[in-house]
Amino acid sequence: MDSIEKLTEYFKEFPGIGERQAKRFVYFLMARNPNYSENLSKLILDLKKEISQCNECFRFFNVGLRQENICSICVDPKTDASMLMIIEKDSDLESVKKSKNYNGKYFVLGGLVPIVEKSTPTRIRLNELKDKINNNKNNLKEIILAFSLSPQGDHTDMYIKSQLRELAESLNIKISSLGRGLSTGTELEYSDNETIKNALQNRH
Repeated sequence: MDSIEKLTEYFKEFPGIGERQAKRFVYFLMARNPNYSENLSKLILDLKKEISQCNECFRFFNVGLRQENICSICVDPKTDASMLMIIEKDSDLESVKKSKNYNGKYFVLGGLVPIVEKSTPTRIRLNELKDKINNNKNNLKEIILAFSLSPQGDHTDMYIKSQLRELAESLNIKISSLGRGLSTGTELEYSDNETIKNALQNRH
């Protein structure tokens, strides 16, 4: 396997990227001057050095001068600790944050639950989520499940509810889901501010 094929295989691992698009990326890089590839390589290396994963919500964030691995949302005293929104991935968090319609805490689940899957706990952060809830049980009043309205998103919603129901009832915590402000099949990360606002207002 030559360098073109090797790099194509790497690009194919990107979400939504197939063989043809991956190869276009490779040829694009070859057509640019050497400085472009060098700068891209440096940015990728810097990304791994400067970005860390929050120990509380598992989102990626720029460490900066922060000494501990806790992001600005989790340490901000203005963040409403009575609400916890569970989302699939970082890009969903950014969309909700950008809408400015939610001021509570977040938890990045790390994926959706496949409809046919025997090893679900290894695919998502279920145990970490339960620990998060237990650690914040004195403040937490509501858990909001915010997944894309797709068959897999709906399945994840039902699965998480079933896994948290007993714990939530024992702690008197409400579990709700985003309302139908989102159209069926909509990815949360691509939803506009008004759609997210309606989905939050109509949660059930």
